[in-house]
Amino acid sequence: MRAERQAANGRRTPGPRHALVEPDEAWAAVLRRDPGADGRFVYAVATTRVYCRPVCPARRPRREHVSFFPSPAEAEAAGYRPCRRCRPDRNGPSAAAACVGRAKEYLDAHLDETVTLEQLGRVAYMSPFHLQRSFKRLLGVTPREYVRARRAERLKQRLRAGDTVSRATFEAGYGSGSRVYERAGEELGMTPGTYGRGGAGETIRYTTVATSLGRMLVAATARGVCSVAFGESAAELEAELRREFPRASLVRASDELSAWVQAVVALVEGEVARVDVPLDLRATAFQQRVWKALREIPPGETRTYGEVARAIGAPRAARAVARACATNPVAVVVPCHRVVPAGSGADVGGYRWGVERKRKLLEREAAARAGGAGGGGHRAREGDSGRVS
Repeated sequence: MRAERQAANGRRTPGPRHALVEPDEAWAAVLRRDPGADGRFVYAVATTRVYCRPVCPARRPRREHVSFFPSPAEAEAAGYRPCRRCRPDRNGPSAAAACVGRAKEYLDAHLDETVTLEQLGRVAYMSPFHLQRSFKRLLGVTPREYVRARRAERLKQRLRAGDTVSRATFEAGYGSGSRVYERAGEELGMTPGTYGRGGAGETIRYTTVATSLGRMLVAATARGVCSVAFGESAAELEAELRREFPRASLVRASDELSAWVQAVVALVEGEVARVDVPLDLRATAFQQRVWKALREIPPGETRTYGEVARAIGAPRAARAVARACATNPVAVVVPCHRVVPAGSGADVGGYRWGVERKRKLLEREAAARAGGAGGGGHRAREGDSGRVS
């Protein structure tokens, strides 16, 4: 009766703690739509009186409206009804999702060890071949890429916390310092020591130029372009660059960057369809895959977030693709403006540097494609690969 009265007046019924998952951990799993949490608990929303699985595709509620229950039966006993989208009362976690969840938890707990696919398969109760395929399908990356990204993430956290490079390397799970430095350019964009010092010791040359889309900043390290951004003024763009690299030595150097700047300006103005300049980007394995896929979208065409997710072999990762687009540091060179929401019609979706800029870029590219312009591309430097490193 008490549960019925609470359901009737809309008051929240606090959920009991799950024996294995604390509320904060459960909420984090809900935000990630973690397949490993599916079947371990359900979450209920006080404002709708509905309970869901952790992997439910519905929009996430506010945390203060959420309670957690060990099972659908307990959620229903508290006056909640099952979600019609994820059907928590009917569908338990898929066998593949449960196996991948076990594998993911094991990898998180053994980042400092070398784990083979065979060993991981025994933990997950799945053959190595099917585990590899299921892991990539559900999480968007292979087990090896997942471990690499988690170690890099932990390394960044330890370096930002002030640890020495050697201690951060050990705590992140790397077997040796040499392995960190081998991948430092790809995962940090600079050496671990430089990253931990907020770019200290790194020289970043930059310049700002006027374009038809407003002021544009182009910045580069010795390895390649690390930032292309639009803004209303040079001062605004310089301040943003300094926030990103608070301890780097920022040097205004328009002459040294002239070839790369001219190439990017030509791309912005629709004079060329593509530029090949070296890039120096800090990125996770997933971001690298997304940004590479974006550079393969032909000018004048668009893709939805879901289409990009499917193109990289992660069909359920549309939201993660959107986040990767939103964190792209090099406007137009990595053309995140060519990704739009599904069924958006005239709505081109969001853009880090303003929706109107995105709309103009798409209109120019569509017009150039219709007129057969911009076919050849522009090479800023002979031999540059334009790869995302």
